[in-house]
Amino acid sequence: MADTDTNNPAADEPLKSANTEVIRSRKDRPTGSTHFGDVDYEDENPDEIEDATWGEVCRTCCCHDAKTWGIIFIGACAASFFLYFFLIALELLGSSAKVLTGCAAGGLFGDNFNPIAGLVIGELCTALLQSSSTTTSIIVSLVGAQAVSVKSAIYMVMGANIGTSVTNTIVAMGQMGDGLQLERAFAGATVHDFFNLLSVLVLLPLEAITHYLFYLTKAMLPSETKSGETWEGPIKAIVSPVTDRIIKSNKNIITDIATGKVADCSYYYPALCIDGIEDYKHCHAKCEEEGDKVGVDCGRVGLIACDKKVGCPAFFQHGATKQDDTISGGVCLFLSIVLLVICLTGLVNVLQRGLKGMSTRIIFKATNVNPLAAMIIGAAITMLVQSSSITTSVLTPLVGIGVVRLEQTFSHVVANSNLSPLPSQLSPATTSTQMFPLTLGANLGTTVTGLLAAAVADSADALQVALCHLFFNVSGIIIWYPLPFMRRVPMNAARAMGRWTRRSKSVPPIYIAMVFFVIPIALLGISTLFTQKKIGYTILGTFLVIFIAYAIGKFVFWWKRLDGYNKTMAYLDRREMKNKCMKTLPEDMLELKEDMSQMKSRMAQIVEYTGVPLDEEEMEVEKPMQDEETVKPEGDASTES
Repeated sequence: MADTDTNNPAADEPLKSANTEVIRSRKDRPTGSTHFGDVDYEDENPDEIEDATWGEVCRTCCCHDAKTWGIIFIGACAASFFLYFFLIALELLGSSAKVLTGCAAGGLFGDNFNPIAGLVIGELCTALLQSSSTTTSIIVSLVGAQAVSVKSAIYMVMGANIGTSVTNTIVAMGQMGDGLQLERAFAGATVHDFFNLLSVLVLLPLEAITHYLFYLTKAMLPSETKSGETWEGPIKAIVSPVTDRIIKSNKNIITDIATGKVADCSYYYPALCIDGIEDYKHCHAKCEEEGDKVGVDCGRVGLIACDKKVGCPAFFQHGATKQDDTISGGVCLFLSIVLLVICLTGLVNVLQRGLKGMSTRIIFKATNVNPLAAMIIGAAITMLVQSSSITTSVLTPLVGIGVVRLEQTFSHVVANSNLSPLPSQLSPATTSTQMFPLTLGANLGTTVTGLLAAAVADSADALQVALCHLFFNVSGIIIWYPLPFMRRVPMNAARAMGRWTRRSKSVPPIYIAMVFFVIPIALLGISTLFTQKKIGYTILGTFLVIFIAYAIGKFVFWWKRLDGYNKTMAYLDRREMKNKCMKTLPEDMLELKEDMSQMKSRMAQIVEYTGVPLDEEEMEVEKPMQDEETVKPEGDASTES
């Protein structure tokens, strides 16, 4: 319901009743305004919210007494604390994943790809390494070293775009404690997934047929390239001093295995430092002469490396084997996930407490950003933090608590611009979005990492791959964002996935496993069958493709024609209801027992008040039981006789 008095800022303040209890329902307010944290907060339709003025926003945000400013300061410090360690957890998660899966990821790279295999390898490597920036940098380096062709690298970059969205999808699972927050957060996270998947679905076959990205970027290459310098973002500079003291991954191993410089990780083990002194100088000293002995004249590090500034991390150990480093990576991965969940929970609670009681009109006005500006903001933030995963992962919990909306009504965009009034034929479903353009901007911002890696690689081919990554994302935005009916495709898919997660909390882990691991591995296996150049493998691959196409067609027919959607929803609802009943069964039984005892005491009072003998009531109750006892089998009757 819209506010009736938009000019009165006091109308948006939480009202108190005579017994000093804060009112938490718009039905109890004279203005009918909805405030963040109300019990009926979700009952309000966003289309009904009137637009606030910037004056109201400024008064609400800036006009406070000394006590309130003190509370705001404490809340800001708490939010900054949890946000900082949330970023540390994300960085630690990425480093641990590289240590744990670096050897396997490096072995996936190569040059004998078909388009599907290249796509899947890029996606799997990014999902395993938890960083599209690392994957694209490795791809660019491989192209610069002429270990991978540009055409193969284009498909790998497409896969990296898909794999990068796994991090914020995992972060969304941290809000499983609240079904509504999980629904919003998972929808906000998967809009990134569906945009990347749909872009690949359109652009991969287009590139395989026309090679438009290859020829477009080739025409843009300069006549010569010069080597540049690496650049570290400010967030990396703030977080790395802490994470590098815990664990630091050796990215050179992945590149060396991918380029074929070494066969596998066993070349780097055991990890040895000169004279057993664990610091960067003694552990990273290179063997310059042929007769140099590792551990005496030079050092050697494995999957866990040392840092020039902070030295060797806590999980580095002299003489470590590959198994030791893998176990250390697994332990750090577990610790990072625990820290991630704790910080996410703390950050969400602090934000919810800070926003409680604030009018939705004020919140939506303060977060209402033009879509183009939102893209620029998303790209700028990602360029600073050097990771689209960090950008989207920080935004995901904000979507979950309702601060950043998944969508923004078109009428709000028109009201805040110089456009003509909203045409009557435009329905409320015609929307622009908040999370969506921020995500698209993050996709554009992450391509800067590849461009910087290309500058260091000093290769025209490496620069071409980085440009392909950029124009792939630009092409996807052109296809899926400007036109409203195209924009609704990834948005509706994300909303549907959010609704599914609210019905069953097993959906998120199943979705992550299927989309990022099971289906890609299956596609990789099938595509490999067609590259063996043997009739038997080709026939087997053909039969598998026909079978999968038949199974998909049958599923779609059942889903659409045989009411499969409603049947699935009904099954999930029944399952969720059963789980809730099982959880509350002990409490329900105790409550029922208390009700029965109260009923007996009331019956005794009624008997005492009416004077009716208790025996007569007991006879009425026991009469049906006696009738049942008289009906016995013939065998029992004969036994009694």
